[in-house]
Amino acid sequence: MLVHLAVLLSILQGISLRGAKMVLSLSALAQGATPFQVGLLAATFPVFPLLLAVYAGRVSDRRGVMGPLVGGAFGMGAGLLVPLAWPSFAGLVACAFLVGFAQIFFHVAIHNLIGAFGGGEARTRNFATFSLGSSIAAFFGPSICGLTIDHAGYMATFVVMAVIAALPAVILLAYPRIVPPGAGPGKGEPAGGSAELLRNPGLVRTLVMSGVTLTGIELFTFYFPVYGRGIGLSATAIGLVMACYAVAAFIVRSGMPHATRAMGEVGVLTASLFMAGLTFLLVPFVSHALLLGGVAFLLGIGLGCAQPLTIILTYNHAPEGRAGEALGMRLTVNKATQIFVPLVFGAMGTALGLLPVFWATGAFLLAGGAVSALEKRRKP
Repeated sequence: MLVHLAVLLSILQGISLRGAKMVLSLSALAQGATPFQVGLLAATFPVFPLLLAVYAGRVSDRRGVMGPLVGGAFGMGAGLLVPLAWPSFAGLVACAFLVGFAQIFFHVAIHNLIGAFGGGEARTRNFATFSLGSSIAAFFGPSICGLTIDHAGYMATFVVMAVIAALPAVILLAYPRIVPPGAGPGKGEPAGGSAELLRNPGLVRTLVMSGVTLTGIELFTFYFPVYGRGIGLSATAIGLVMACYAVAAFIVRSGMPHATRAMGEVGVLTASLFMAGLTFLLVPFVSHALLLGGVAFLLGIGLGCAQPLTIILTYNHAPEGRAGEALGMRLTVNKATQIFVPLVFGAMGTALGLLPVFWATGAFLLAGGAVSALEKRRKP
């Protein structure tokens, strides 16, 4: 029961974050922003997570997860209200900065919380349930956002996302038993620094694959709305097509334990990256909403297992008492990639159009799949 309540907190935060990214990109386009400016906006989300992810992990390890969860949820809600007071592109950038700052503390803490509910097979099962919650959020976030934009406008959408973002804090304050004793303040200071963690080859491999995976997901999240607008889709249609990714991810994550038993974790990651890379190559050849929904579904099949697998592997590779720090390091790698890639691809989109953006993303994922395949071959 407590695990499912913790997953509910993650679902609410995920709905808000997914909706925030969509409404920010579409709001920027409505203000006349270029693809490069949309890329700049995408790159502002990971700035604070890049700088603070490891620190946020140490906070959740040593002081417990309650404070980061409550503060992160209220902080995201406050950040999403900034465009109401500052209705300009600069206000959108400030909103992205603040949401990224608050979200990193919530994000690391919620993963640490899920891991604290049990070890071994129980932990794998809990993270599998957690990943299904992420799929639910990925479905409802764009859907709610698109419908609200079309029927109430951009400002109302920011308010709706802000309310959803703050709900986890309200739930935690009303029912603090969600946080088990194992997720409370740690005992003492763990020995060693981040360099010590990087001497773990399994952890390093997981960090690399996580960065590649999240790059594909983030670029799809930000650049598909731009592509959809370019071919004349409404915000509702864009949201529903993007939600097809979540449906596929939910389906494939339901079968994740069977897949890993048959192919191993690295084998599933390799197959996921190859499929996602090929899917990105297909996007520029499709302009009908139903067919784009099929492409988004294929992407969900391709990347659906990759993200939760990297979380599980990171937690399992972490030394005792340093799971939050390892998870923070994973996010640092992800965010460094997410800052660099949108800027480069945004400049590419401004100079050459959106089609090379999708092709380059596909090539990036295929290269990641090749690296993963070589690693699988070297593994005893």
